[in-house]
Amino acid sequence: MDHLWSPWRSKHVAHAADASREGRDADGPGVFAQIAAAPERDAEHFVIWRGDALYVVLNRYPYTNGHLLLVPYREVDAYDALTDDEHIELARLTARAMGWLREALRPDGFNVGINQGEAAGAGIPRHLHQHLVPRWHGDTNFMPVIGGVKVIPEDLETTYAKLRAVIEAE
Repeated sequence: MDHLWSPWRSKHVAHAADASREGRDADGPGVFAQIAAAPERDAEHFVIWRGDALYVVLNRYPYTNGHLLLVPYREVDAYDALTDDEHIELARLTARAMGWLREALRPDGFNVGINQGEAAGAGIPRHLHQHLVPRWHGDTNFMPVIGGVKVIPEDLETTYAKLRAVIEAE
């Protein structure tokens, strides 16, 4: 059997179970509400931007590098429960974040989506968030099929720095 060593991911894997429990805990604020309430820890949480109704954070468990989450500050569990202001900011922010990703990472396309409810695959069903996933030609490979492993080519810190540089240059 061949082995793929990625020791830089051990910190990420070690905290995965804790973060998952934080997001599903019915007592107290979930992980997104905790991040929303702690702007002084934005770099630690990989929050790249804060607006009036939403913030943007790098997904700690990305499908690919640059995988962003657009999250309302308000804990809401359904898209149709968003306010008009939240809907408007989400739409405008989606376009703006695509621009950031285009400049920083040069993707060939995007997947945009919301998994609403546990049955739809929402990892944190009580706090709606939109995924914005940059995609490249050839970014799917044999690893998930053969090895059950997804290879992310860039660490979160590097991607965060690239995106923050683009945002700061606006």
